[in-house]
Amino acid sequence: MFPKNTWYVAATSEELTDKPLGRKICNEPMVFFRNENEQVAALEDFCPHRGAPLSLGRICAGKLVCGYHGLEMGCDGKTVAMPGQRVRGFPPIRSFPVRELYGFIWVWPGDPLAADEKLIAQPIWHDKPQWAYAGGMFHIACDYRLMIDNLMDLTHETYVHADSIGQKEIDEAPCKTSVEGDHVATARFMNGIQAPPFWKMALRGSELADHVLVDRWQICRFSPPSQVMIEVGVAHAGQGGYDAPDESKVYGVVVDYLTPETDTSMWYFWGMARKFKPNDAAMTDAIRNGQHKIFSEDLEMLEQQQRNLLRHPNRKLLMLNIDAGGVQARKVIDRLIAQEQDVANTLA
Repeated sequence: MFPKNTWYVAATSEELTDKPLGRKICNEPMVFFRNENEQVAALEDFCPHRGAPLSLGRICAGKLVCGYHGLEMGCDGKTVAMPGQRVRGFPPIRSFPVRELYGFIWVWPGDPLAADEKLIAQPIWHDKPQWAYAGGMFHIACDYRLMIDNLMDLTHETYVHADSIGQKEIDEAPCKTSVEGDHVATARFMNGIQAPPFWKMALRGSELADHVLVDRWQICRFSPPSQVMIEVGVAHAGQGGYDAPDESKVYGVVVDYLTPETDTSMWYFWGMARKFKPNDAAMTDAIRNGQHKIFSEDLEMLEQQQRNLLRHPNRKLLMLNIDAGGVQARKVIDRLIAQEQDVANTLA
């Protein structure tokens, strides 16, 4: 269902406080915590003493202390101590490669020897003062690939998000899908149209006229294992569209990190990076609140879709030309899973 020899976003940096965080990633129950140097560790969420979840414990002097009988675990999965007991001979529990980069906690659920930090791509907005970023996280009871389908085909905006970012021109404008290696892109350009409500708000916030015709673009970019970055924006018509100067457009990237929890549930880390009015805190809040509403609408649709698919596992679904981006992204995922399986079979 999902590749494991890859990096997934497990949490935001803000989620790791002074308490352990339990989270299931790719069917693996994990616990995340910071050591005394504020470095992140990830272990299987299983106390080797009696099998209690370590995430129900506490952190003491950088050690993870089980909340059941007080057994202490080190960042490497080895048992450190337990009141009144000799436990240093206990076999270690599994530890997972983990990194904290770009405001997120990344975990590698597969072969730890294959983990390579260089495979974590730096976001375009990171550490750039002309950009602003804000986002959130949802837990969604659906196969993460359904969300990839959703994000690679934005014609649903006309219907699911009619009051914010949807408009009929999305359906009417042709889209083009391209594949380069493991990366898939679907692009749509709409010229000489009225801006939908969300983009009217963004134009006003940037002190640009919101009543004139605009050129709008949506470029959805899938990267394995399950990331979709969507370049979006509008420019006053006739100013160059996507290539218009910054003073004539509002432009951003919708950020989508999708992390499988189980075969039918996922963690969805969403946000928007924008390259206009980066220091406007009120606009940041307005965009985050607007995105929360929009993605809540997706959540309801996707969970109901998953229930339908589980009720009818043998129904064949129709494929249309608008589905090309999702279809190609799934081919990439299937290829990566097959490659992992081939390696496993060779080593067996």
